[in-house]
Amino acid sequence: MKTRRQFLGEASCAALGSASIMSTLLNLKMANSAAAADLSSGSNDYKTVVCIFLQGGMDSFNVLVPRDSTAPGSQYANYQASRTDLALPFDDLLPLDGTPHGLHPATAELQELYNGIGGDPSKRRLSFVSNLGTLIRPTTMEDYRAGRHLPQALFSHIDQIEQWQTSLPQSGTQLTGWAGRAADVLHSQLNQDLTSMSISFAGNNIFQVGQTTQQFVMTPGGALSYSDASSNPTHPGAIKNAALKSMMEQEYASLMEQSFADLTESSVEQQEFVQEQFSAVELPAGSPAFPPGRLGPQLEAAFKMINIRQQLGLRRQTIFVSFGGWDHHGELLNTQDGMLRVLSPAIGAFQAALEHAGLQDSVVTFTASDFGRTLRSNGRGSDHAWGGNQMVLGGPVDGGKILGTYPDLALDQGADVGRGGRLLPTTSIDEFYAEILKWFGIGNSSLNLVLPNYSNFNINPPLAMMK
Repeated sequence: MKTRRQFLGEASCAALGSASIMSTLLNLKMANSAAAADLSSGSNDYKTVVCIFLQGGMDSFNVLVPRDSTAPGSQYANYQASRTDLALPFDDLLPLDGTPHGLHPATAELQELYNGIGGDPSKRRLSFVSNLGTLIRPTTMEDYRAGRHLPQALFSHIDQIEQWQTSLPQSGTQLTGWAGRAADVLHSQLNQDLTSMSISFAGNNIFQVGQTTQQFVMTPGGALSYSDASSNPTHPGAIKNAALKSMMEQEYASLMEQSFADLTESSVEQQEFVQEQFSAVELPAGSPAFPPGRLGPQLEAAFKMINIRQQLGLRRQTIFVSFGGWDHHGELLNTQDGMLRVLSPAIGAFQAALEHAGLQDSVVTFTASDFGRTLRSNGRGSDHAWGGNQMVLGGPVDGGKILGTYPDLALDQGADVGRGGRLLPTTSIDEFYAEILKWFGIGNSSLNLVLPNYSNFNINPPLAMMK
């Protein structure tokens, strides 16, 4: 016979329409063991997608820069003429093998990932996708001038961040992101229902929210829990946590109160279960330490979560991290240099950890940002624009390439829509995301559910980002 608590717990699940309420911690551990056994005895098909969101709008044409020649009429000369006081010296650019482009001098780790780890061209892990941006459908300069097919609120931080995460630039009211919609498709097929496959180390986001999927928010130190703040029972944190646990363990006559208590208890048990697995992970021998700061600890935590996919019963997993502060209207050169000296080593350490742990072939990492920035200087920095360059890296990536179309950076030429050198994207985010999603396991029949605008693009040939 069911106890009153079990009966009310089941009733509350039905009342709230939740099919994924966690059981007790003991049952979680038992289910975890069964899931791990199933996964280890079956397919070794584990895949993780990591999004590094660079909030603020990175000036990415000072990250990936023409490096053909300083002669008049060269691509570098056009870049230098357009960027004036923002142009990086030709001799400071880091060379990229097989291409007339170079990288910002603060990105030595990215250079190695592009050219090949340890100088080995078979270990080229990073490619760039150039002049990438939000599009509803293929858009021409005539469309732009006529105001046809344009994303809502172009050049707005909040709107463009949302559109990069939802991949629906025509609407400002979307409640789901493309990773969340992918989780709606894949989670029940490939994962055990022990925890969400959407892990965020940067708070709540729309990117990982689906119709039935919510993100599991953690800190770089691990999961949040009501574990005692101190072994001293008189510590204020311990007193608070003990009180909260006591409230959750009470039996309530009100169905709503009992439902809330059960949901809260389930959430706490889930956090403690994940934290137990997370805390046991150590960096592999020979892997460099992650740099301190805002990004390194997030990527170290992401590495740990990738390590415990099997324990969590996750064959598919998305991870979201964020590194903000790229809105460089002023002091672009000095500030961006400092931020790239955080970004590049953190990405380098993350990929190195994956390589040392033998996980490199099951993880794809990509960067995203609000938008590109104007080519023309405003006197101290650059302003909001549209198309820009982004990175994709990992063992499955066909590294050492610049994909898409790198634009002519001369003002009022090619893809420049004007107003200071704002570039009309020549590659849509749908094209970019679709190749990641296909690798991730989204079939053609589901692709338009995850990326509703994908069918607007006749993508032939594809970007061919993946091996």
